Amino acid sequence: MIVLKAPQDKVLAVLQSVAGIVERRHTLPILANVMLRKTGNALQFTTSDLEIQIRTTAELGGDTGDFTTTVNARKLIDILRTMPGDQTVGLESSSQDKLVLKGGKSRFTLQTLPAADFPLVQESASFGPTFSVPQNTLKNLLSQVAFAMAVQDIRYYLNGILFVAEGKQLSLVATDGHRLAFASATLDVEVPKQEVILPRKTVIELQRLLSDTDTALEMCFANNQAKFNFGAMEFVTKLVEGKFPDYNRVIPRNHRNSVTLGRAPLLACLQRTAIMTSDKFKGVRLNIEPGLLRVASNNAEQEEAVDELDIDYSGDAIEIGFNVTYLIDALTSMGQDMVKIELADGNSSALLTIPDNHSFKYVVMPMRI
Repeated sequence: MIVLKAPQDKVLAVLQSVAGIVERRHTLPILANVMLRKTGNALQFTTSDLEIQIRTTAELGGDTGDFTTTVNARKLIDILRTMPGDQTVGLESSSQDKLVLKGGKSRFTLQTLPAADFPLVQESASFGPTFSVPQNTLKNLLSQVAFAMAVQDIRYYLNGILFVAEGKQLSLVATDGHRLAFASATLDVEVPKQEVILPRKTVIELQRLLSDTDTALEMCFANNQAKFNFGAMEFVTKLVEGKFPDYNRVIPRNHRNSVTLGRAPLLACLQRTAIMTSDKFKGVRLNIEPGLLRVASNNAEQEEAVDELDIDYSGDAIEIGFNVTYLIDALTSMGQDMVKIELADGNSSALLTIPDNHSFKYVVMPMRI
């Protein structure tokens, strides 16, 4: 049976869209495979890592009829990548446990494993109401907070992003204990309050798959699962169990000192002074005084960097230390021209916001320099 017959670039694009979660090494060898299920003209591609499942359907030619198998996803992608993009490729079932990939004068015989052994994610029976947001809205929200997620923290509930949907508001929060990022957007419809924690791997995969268009993405949540539908994709993921910290208590209010300045000049200034920090110690010292912001750093070799920016500021003179990476991450994820920094003193956390815009807040703890 001819499973598919289509241009190489089209087949490769469909495969790559589902293969991001496939691990090269896994205790279950079949999880390195993609499941192909042909029904009539439609060919369904499914991948799983037991916690996330991605499925998409495409029409890629070939015979009509029903056929199901699984084949190694990475090998298939690697072969297709090396073939010319304008070439038509075919995938045929030759025997019970083999698939043959043909393109031009090339021919590859691939081992398959039975689809009956492929561990599909068991979908929850009780998903809440479905609501939709434009894909680019969610993609932008994710990019504004994802950098603040923890990486392999023993507080497992920090290794992901908190989704809060309430009324017409969708808010995303991420923190690693040293910094916290909050971003929100307005929905077209009112939704009942729902709070879930999406795992880090799910967040990274969604960032990769979501488009920059305003086409709709539908999502719904269950107690231990989330489901996203967009375009031809269906994305099901386990949720992180646990109680996310009360982010409202972390976000400071009514700091008496604030300064508004250009985001790009501040980012460039921090990137320059970061050169003189060491890999182990990323601290920079900020001195804020009326009319002037001084940023300084040094390292174990007694090298030093000092950079100054003229600012419109008439508050208290403050000296405060920060991990420079935390500031650079936040400024890089913001697309606006200006940034507002609010401070109380040299020992309290700082709040970075966008002037006249309450949809983004970034809290960063100070560090001793």
